[in-house]
Amino acid sequence: MKAAPFAYHRPDSVTEAVQMLSEFGDDAKILAGGQSLVPMLAMRLTHFEHLIDISRIGELTGIDLVDGQIVVRAATPHALVGLDDEVADSVPLLTLATPHIGHFQIRTRGTLGGAIAHADPAAEYAAVALALDAQIEAVSSRGRRDIAAADLFTGLWETSLAADEILTAVRFPVWSGRCGFAVEEFARRHGDFAIAGATVALELDGDDRVTRCAIGLLGLGSTPLRGVDGEQAVVGTRVSDISTDEIGRLTLAAVTDVPADLQGSASYRRRVGAAMVSRALASAVAQVTSEEMIHA
Repeated sequence: MKAAPFAYHRPDSVTEAVQMLSEFGDDAKILAGGQSLVPMLAMRLTHFEHLIDISRIGELTGIDLVDGQIVVRAATPHALVGLDDEVADSVPLLTLATPHIGHFQIRTRGTLGGAIAHADPAAEYAAVALALDAQIEAVSSRGRRDIAAADLFTGLWETSLAADEILTAVRFPVWSGRCGFAVEEFARRHGDFAIAGATVALELDGDDRVTRCAIGLLGLGSTPLRGVDGEQAVVGTRVSDISTDEIGRLTLAAVTDVPADLQGSASYRRRVGAAMVSRALASAVAQVTSEEMIHA
């Protein structure tokens, strides 16, 4: 099957792209890497009269460390995010999540902004953004506004971005101190969408108590989710007293409307999700303690 006819536009700047989006209205769609949109167009699951390609706008590509945050511009490919040393040092969850995204070819073309704006519930970067309380920068003809990741995802493939807004960058807070990070997910085959997955970040104090914990869930709802119950359960607890299996079960017990499809039933996804939380939490704890043993 082929996509229905559309007009293709390649603006040279964000200003020009915003003008086009405002002019064409609901008949237009932003095209970044195209790794999610193009297959949907080809299968005629969606159709737009105008595609506005922002992938070659220079101001939308790059990674910067600014005021304690890593700023990833929207058209930055997954592969560059995964290979960037500044990202690895400052926001390790992005580095750890990248290899789970499709295959190498997809990571070369797909973009961080496109992945987050697409709002797939199984998207790794979306779960990371949600867990770390990232800020999304959006621009329209009315100016720029910031959107908290917690307020961005509103439904399956739906966000709070206005029809005339372009996601231009995502700002990820940098965690410092005694921190551990992990990403775990399960898919039938490498590169497939995850049946369930978890991203975990935690910070310990000098007494090995958890002072901060962030859990992002993917593949377990109509949007990426935050594992709030699991986070609250471990904060203030010594890591030696944490049962990761119990935290996994507790986190998933609070998740309602777990989807069921050909990949598995809702109860199966729930069990897998609990296991992924448990594994990611255990890996994050092990990362902190093993690194300290190495440097002792």
